[in-house]
Amino acid sequence: MIEWKPLGAGARPVPQPVATPLVWAGAGVGALVLVALLNTVVGPERPELALTALSLLAALLGLCARFTAAPGTALLCWLFLNGFAIPPAGVLTWAGHRDTTWLACLLTAALIGTALARLVHARAAYRRLAPGHAWPDTATGDGPYDS
Repeated sequence: MIEWKPLGAGARPVPQPVATPLVWAGAGVGALVLVALLNTVVGPERPELALTALSLLAALLGLCARFTAAPGTALLCWLFLNGFAIPPAGVLTWAGHRDTTWLACLLTAALIGTALARLVHARAAYRRLAPGHAWPDTATGDGPYDS
Protein backbone atom coordinates (compact mmCIF):
# COMPACT_ATOMS: atom_id res chain seq x y z
CA MET A 1 0.00 0.00 0.00
CA ILE A 2 1.25 3.49 -0.85
CA GLU A 3 1.30 6.09 1.89
CA TRP A 4 1.34 9.73 0.85
CA LYS A 5 3.78 11.97 2.69
CA PRO A 6 4.14 15.73 2.29
CA LEU A 7 7.41 16.76 0.67
CA GLY A 8 7.82 20.04 2.54
CA ALA A 9 8.85 20.25 6.17
CA GLY A 10 7.56 23.30 7.94
CA ALA A 11 5.73 26.41 6.91
CA ARG A 12 6.02 27.63 3.37
CA PRO A 13 6.99 31.28 3.02
CA VAL A 14 4.68 33.85 1.54
CA PRO A 15 5.59 34.35 -2.14
CA GLN A 16 7.69 37.42 -2.85
CA PRO A 17 6.29 39.93 -5.36
CA VAL A 18 7.92 40.24 -8.75
CA ALA A 19 10.45 43.04 -9.21
CA THR A 20 8.88 46.34 -10.22
CA PRO A 21 10.84 46.82 -13.49
CA LEU A 22 9.71 43.37 -14.61
CA VAL A 23 6.08 44.25 -13.87
CA TRP A 24 6.47 47.50 -15.82
CA ALA A 25 7.99 45.61 -18.74
CA GLY A 26 5.00 43.26 -18.66
CA ALA A 27 2.66 46.26 -18.58
CA GLY A 28 4.34 47.87 -21.57
CA VAL A 29 4.44 44.73 -23.69
CA GLY A 30 0.99 43.56 -22.58
CA ALA A 31 -0.61 46.96 -23.25
CA LEU A 32 1.01 47.14 -26.68
CA VAL A 33 -0.22 43.68 -27.61
CA LEU A 34 -3.74 44.28 -26.24
CA VAL A 35 -4.20 47.62 -27.97
CA ALA A 36 -2.81 46.29 -31.26
CA LEU A 37 -5.08 43.24 -31.06
CA LEU A 38 -8.15 45.32 -30.23
CA ASN A 39 -7.39 47.83 -32.99
CA THR A 40 -7.05 44.99 -35.47
CA VAL A 41 -10.12 43.02 -34.43
CA VAL A 42 -12.57 45.70 -33.28
CA GLY A 43 -11.13 48.97 -34.55
CA PRO A 44 -9.79 52.07 -32.82
CA GLU A 45 -13.23 53.62 -32.31
CA ARG A 46 -13.91 51.59 -29.12
CA PRO A 47 -11.72 53.08 -26.34
CA GLU A 48 -14.04 51.79 -23.60
CA LEU A 49 -13.30 48.21 -24.64
CA ALA A 50 -9.58 48.98 -24.64
CA LEU A 51 -9.91 50.57 -21.18
CA THR A 52 -11.64 47.46 -19.87
CA ALA A 53 -9.00 45.15 -21.34
CA LEU A 54 -6.15 47.30 -19.99
CA SER A 55 -7.80 47.47 -16.56
CA LEU A 56 -7.93 43.67 -16.49
CA LEU A 57 -4.27 43.58 -17.52
CA ALA A 58 -3.37 46.03 -14.72
CA ALA A 59 -5.29 43.92 -12.19
CA LEU A 60 -3.59 40.72 -13.37
CA LEU A 61 -0.18 42.35 -13.18
CA GLY A 62 -1.08 43.61 -9.71
CA LEU A 63 -1.52 40.02 -8.55
CA CYS A 64 2.23 39.50 -8.68
CA ALA A 65 3.49 43.03 -7.99
CA ARG A 66 4.31 45.35 -5.12
CA PHE A 67 2.10 48.34 -4.32
CA THR A 68 4.86 50.65 -5.55
CA ALA A 69 4.51 49.21 -9.07
CA ALA A 70 0.84 50.22 -9.39
CA PRO A 71 1.30 53.88 -10.48
CA GLY A 72 3.83 52.96 -13.18
CA THR A 73 1.64 50.11 -14.40
CA ALA A 74 -1.36 52.42 -14.66
CA LEU A 75 0.68 55.09 -16.43
CA LEU A 76 2.11 52.67 -19.00
CA CYS A 77 -1.34 51.25 -19.74
CA TRP A 78 -2.75 54.77 -20.06
CA LEU A 79 0.01 55.80 -22.47
CA PHE A 80 -0.87 52.98 -24.85
CA LEU A 81 -4.58 53.60 -24.39
CA ASN A 82 -4.25 57.32 -25.11
CA GLY A 83 -1.66 57.01 -27.84
CA PHE A 84 -3.00 54.12 -29.88
CA ALA A 85 -6.59 53.27 -28.90
CA ILE A 86 -8.01 56.75 -29.52
CA PRO A 87 -7.96 58.34 -32.97
CA PRO A 88 -5.68 59.88 -34.20
CA ALA A 89 -3.31 57.02 -33.43
CA GLY A 90 0.16 57.93 -32.28
CA VAL A 91 -0.79 61.30 -30.79
CA LEU A 92 -0.83 61.78 -27.02
CA THR A 93 -3.53 64.17 -25.85
CA TRP A 94 -4.92 65.24 -22.49
CA ALA A 95 -8.68 65.59 -22.23
CA GLY A 96 -8.93 66.61 -18.55
CA HIS A 97 -11.87 64.72 -17.09
CA ARG A 98 -11.71 61.72 -19.42
CA ASP A 99 -8.01 61.02 -18.98
CA THR A 100 -8.12 61.63 -15.23
CA THR A 101 -10.95 59.10 -14.96
CA TRP A 102 -9.09 56.58 -17.10
CA LEU A 103 -5.90 56.96 -15.07
CA ALA A 104 -7.88 56.55 -11.85
CA CYS A 105 -9.58 53.45 -13.26
CA LEU A 106 -6.27 51.86 -14.28
CA LEU A 107 -4.62 52.73 -10.95
CA THR A 108 -7.58 51.34 -9.02
CA ALA A 109 -7.45 48.10 -11.01
CA ALA A 110 -3.72 47.68 -10.31
CA LEU A 111 -4.20 48.44 -6.60
CA ILE A 112 -7.14 46.04 -6.31
CA GLY A 113 -5.13 43.26 -7.94
CA THR A 114 -2.19 43.87 -5.60
CA ALA A 115 -4.37 44.12 -2.50
CA LEU A 116 -6.22 40.95 -3.43
CA ALA A 117 -2.96 39.05 -3.85
CA ARG A 118 -1.60 40.33 -0.52
CA LEU A 119 -4.82 39.30 1.28
CA VAL A 120 -4.83 35.83 -0.27
CA HIS A 121 -1.16 35.28 0.61
CA ALA A 122 -1.60 36.61 4.15
CA ARG A 123 -4.66 34.43 4.73
CA ALA A 124 -2.85 31.36 3.43
CA ALA A 125 0.17 32.10 5.63
CA TYR A 126 -2.06 32.60 8.66
CA ARG A 127 -3.89 29.33 8.05
CA ARG A 128 -0.57 27.49 7.76
CA LEU A 129 0.76 28.96 10.99
CA ALA A 130 -2.39 29.11 13.10
CA PRO A 131 -1.93 27.11 16.35
CA GLY A 132 -4.37 24.33 17.09
CA HIS A 133 -5.72 24.13 13.58
CA ALA A 134 -6.66 20.53 12.91
CA TRP A 135 -5.82 19.48 9.37
CA PRO A 136 -7.97 16.68 7.99
CA ASP A 137 -6.28 13.45 7.04
CA THR A 138 -7.32 13.03 3.42
CA ALA A 139 -6.29 9.38 3.27
CA THR A 140 -8.62 8.21 6.05
CA GLY A 141 -11.20 10.97 5.94
CA ASP A 142 -10.52 11.90 9.57
CA GLY A 143 -10.88 15.58 10.15
CA PRO A 144 -12.79 18.20 12.08
CA TYR A 145 -15.45 18.53 9.40
CA ASP A 146 -16.19 14.86 8.79
CA SER A 147 -19.26 13.35 10.34
